[in-house]
Amino acid sequence: MAWAEGGPVILAQHPGTELDRQARRLVTQDLHDAANQREQPVLLTGSGLLSDNPRRMALFVQLQSASLCGSAGCSTSVYLPDGRKWTLVLDSVSGPITITPQVHGNMHDLLVDDTDRWIWNGTTYTDTQAAPEPAP
Repeated sequence: MAWAEGGPVILAQHPGTELDRQARRLVTQDLHDAANQREQPVLLTGSGLLSDNPRRMALFVQLQSASLCGSAGCSTSVYLPDGRKWTLVLDSVSGPITITPQVHGNMHDLLVDDTDRWIWNGTTYTDTQAAPEPAP
């Protein structure tokens, strides 16, 4: 299994592994929707340690298919183990993900597409880029 301890998260196919099975359960609905479109998406997974706690090994999941990937590319979601289940902590970001050395709330920051920093708020990752003000 490709995993990152800081640095870029490598996503690849890992058929038959436990993390692949877990990822398929997490994206069951997307797989079902793609099958209805007569597509067989490619499932990519990766993992990375997001804190000093080895139980905080994150699962990065990306599905690739024509109906699931847009002009910004395919999106990746990040899950953390929570007992016997996985909790979504970053949903549908596009671009390569890097685990940075910087830490907020005992969790490493994530850098998406080299410019978009996401920080831990205690329960999930939040974008540090301010939303644009609505037009008057």
